[in-house]
Amino acid sequence: MDWTHDLQKAIRYIEAHLLDDITSNDIADEVHISPFYFQKGFKIMTGYSIAEYIRNRRLYLAALEAASGDEKIIDLAYKYGYDTPESFTKAYSRFHGISPLRTQSHTEKIKPFLPLKITISIQGGHDMDYVTENVKGFQIIGFEKEISYDTSYKDIPEFWDEFCKKYMKPMMDQKKPEGEIQQAIHDNGIGEYGICYDTSSKDGVFRYLIAGAYRGGTVPEGLTLYTFPDMEWVKFSCTGPLPGALQSVNTKIFHEWLPNNQDFEIAMDANIEWYSEGDTSSQDYKSEIWIPVKRK
Repeated sequence: MDWTHDLQKAIRYIEAHLLDDITSNDIADEVHISPFYFQKGFKIMTGYSIAEYIRNRRLYLAALEAASGDEKIIDLAYKYGYDTPESFTKAYSRFHGISPLRTQSHTEKIKPFLPLKITISIQGGHDMDYVTENVKGFQIIGFEKEISYDTSYKDIPEFWDEFCKKYMKPMMDQKKPEGEIQQAIHDNGIGEYGICYDTSSKDGVFRYLIAGAYRGGTVPEGLTLYTFPDMEWVKFSCTGPLPGALQSVNTKIFHEWLPNNQDFEIAMDANIEWYSEGDTSSQDYKSEIWIPVKRK
């Protein structure tokens, strides 16, 4: 898997179809990467989701046309993929800090957004702390939510905050679990894993689970049970406070390990973050990132 080549190819494809109604799945198909890992890798390596990148490129080109004064706002809106002039003007003003109508007299306000150039460092890829392990199929149980790639960095922490406030804090204040859901959280260690996986046909979204290893028993309404098959996993060790330690290792996986490895390819649209017990803000806090793989 040559991430440098594939991402550059994806950007060329986007530029060639910038005014077409393309989806993340279309772009991933063009470079032969699963939509799940393509969107995840694109976001980590560029800082933008696919939708953000396309939107920003279109708004920049729209500004160049607005500056010429030759196009009506309604025509620019439809040309650059907006349903109404109002929605276009709102997005345009938020991006450039100026309305389309005022652009011609304030061209200095235009915010440039040029095609990205992808560079990847492959040095040190094999120095990362990881092990490979064949793991028998296992079930996990937890709270599931549909997450947008556009807002995942905000939505996932908010999901965890909601989980902790609603369930973990009350359970810490009680002597024993109360009700089926609290009992399931206690019995299955829900909160040990954060799991991303893609079972959705929707473009631009994935499923996220705050989960634990299922140990049997009742699955209360509101909880999801999911089964991973027998599979080989690469487990990357992280040491340090969250979320920084995990983010740093995640970035290295896509910048260094994936471009550098000659032995594996990704086997499934999923990845797992494992959290140890203890203070997540500690400098020696332990966590892991698991990637499902198969031998080339």
